[in-house]
Amino acid sequence: MAGTAIDIAVMKDVLVVLGTAGVVVPLMHRLKVGSVLGFLLAGAVLGPNGLARFETALPWLDWFTVDKRDELAGIADFGVVFLLFVIGLELSIARLVAMRRLVFGLGPLQVVVSAAVIGAIALEFGQSPAAAAVLGACLALSSTAVVVEVLAEQKRLTSTTGRTTFAVLLFQDLAVIPLLFMVETLGGGIDSGRSVWLDLGFALLQGFVAVAVIDAIGRALLRPLFRVVAETRSVELFMAAILFVAIGTGVVTFFAGMSMALGAFVAGLLLAETEYRRAIEATIEPFKGLLLGVFFFSVGMSVDLDFLAAHPLSIVGGAFALVAIKGTVTTFGARLFGVPPSHAVKTGLLIGAGGEFAFIVVGLAATLKILDATTATWVIAVVSLSMAAIPLFDIVGRRLSREMDRRVPPDPALLAIPPEDLAVRALIVGFGRVGTLVAAMLEEHGITYVAADRDAGNVVDGHRAGRPVYFGDATNPLFLRSCGVETAAAVIVTMHDAAGVDGVVEAVRGLRPDVPLVVRARDASHARRLYRKGVSDAVPETIEASLQLSEAALVGLGVAMGPIIASIHEKRDEFRRDLTRAAANAPAASESARRGGTLRGRRSARDRGGPPIS
Repeated sequence: MAGTAIDIAVMKDVLVVLGTAGVVVPLMHRLKVGSVLGFLLAGAVLGPNGLARFETALPWLDWFTVDKRDELAGIADFGVVFLLFVIGLELSIARLVAMRRLVFGLGPLQVVVSAAVIGAIALEFGQSPAAAAVLGACLALSSTAVVVEVLAEQKRLTSTTGRTTFAVLLFQDLAVIPLLFMVETLGGGIDSGRSVWLDLGFALLQGFVAVAVIDAIGRALLRPLFRVVAETRSVELFMAAILFVAIGTGVVTFFAGMSMALGAFVAGLLLAETEYRRAIEATIEPFKGLLLGVFFFSVGMSVDLDFLAAHPLSIVGGAFALVAIKGTVTTFGARLFGVPPSHAVKTGLLIGAGGEFAFIVVGLAATLKILDATTATWVIAVVSLSMAAIPLFDIVGRRLSREMDRRVPPDPALLAIPPEDLAVRALIVGFGRVGTLVAAMLEEHGITYVAADRDAGNVVDGHRAGRPVYFGDATNPLFLRSCGVETAAAVIVTMHDAAGVDGVVEAVRGLRPDVPLVVRARDASHARRLYRKGVSDAVPETIEASLQLSEAALVGLGVAMGPIIASIHEKRDEFRRDLTRAAANAPAASESARRGGTLRGRRSARDRGGPPIS
């Protein structure tokens, strides 16, 4: 019975974590709080330092709390192993080479300088050299999980800020393994005849040798193993092979006197160079996220709320000091590598907070008696608070960036105005990827045009390419007149923003009720609304994309091209009839739609010059 009671207690704790994943985290997501921070907060509230303390007075709380962190420790350790395994998958050699300037330039600059400054401050506060080295190194790292989640949600991973931030995070991920070696070396005792820096150098050398040995063995065995498993076409066996490699390599490194995380990291790094990388990422993604959630939940459980309440100023001050130090170092470092000032500031504020590896390193350092319990508790609280504030720091960074961009002298291309004697056959509104493609097609057929865009980057890029692109708001009738709308033979609106498209259509129709007006629509509903406003032709992205997918699929299935083109044309005309029917009660819209019929010669995907991309 005792064993059964223990099993039920463990299952209850697992249910609490699963409930957090299924209920609490989605609620946090609605409040714009990422899943990582949701697990951290849930762990702090439902853990032994939160509501679990009141179980004696309120026994029913036992069903909603976790009072023993050790019961989740094993699962959380697997979360760490898979975190390092996934990081290894992301750190392919090709990706490192492509971003080598920032990864191996800005990355080490940020880590080394930040660690030196934080370590020096720790020494001033009475920490031992070993403790100062550990604190400086672990606090110099940032939260890959939270920062990437913030950037991904806002689709900013490919922006200048996203690429710069990701480059720094890549190097930090590379620095994790030497850091773990350093902690384990320092925890094993320091030879009085050697310095901390000599121990650190020895740890780095030991790490490189271990990685080289595992690399040599892995390259000989991993690819053949996954080839044999892939030939079975069994998803279950493929997943089993992934688990075997990740955990098995970790066990080997553990028995070699190193951490399991190191083995998982190296296994991921080796598999990143194989043709199975994408399949592996897709296979482990579902349960990898849950395991990481358990890890962050267990970290949240270690946050001492009483300690936080007893030392609020110290912890808040430490969190802001950490962000200030790392943010300043990263910002100035980014400027040295040519990153624009506004993007350098945003990168600095994203990198400034602490990261999840601090929890691992601090816990290991406390176990090895490098750090005392009070210092470890304080560092965990500081890192947790700084990570929780990453979305806030991101908002501050974007606002500062906008203010900096506003005060920077504008590019001369943005001050250019269309000439008074402008004579064009077409006016393109929006000069992103779609607008650029439309312009290229017009150039190919010898049709003159002028383009307008309110995105400064698009205008500058267009001018550098020698194209007639001008900065301005196309909803302004005066700007439209200066762009030649009153004499244009056609107006093409390629903007992605639905509200902006509506505004441009209304402005154009106010000046030229008769001009053929071809407009990009988000979907069928948006297209109907545009027809009511009087456009000649609306091209819904979703419909055109589905038609092109159908065409490609039918070709792949061996259907003759003639029947395919005929059926695609028929389906497109059917959609157009359905959409224009919505404008039947608007005479002007119907007339303009009929007038624009000659502009509807969109045939196959080849005739359109490619898919409707944004």
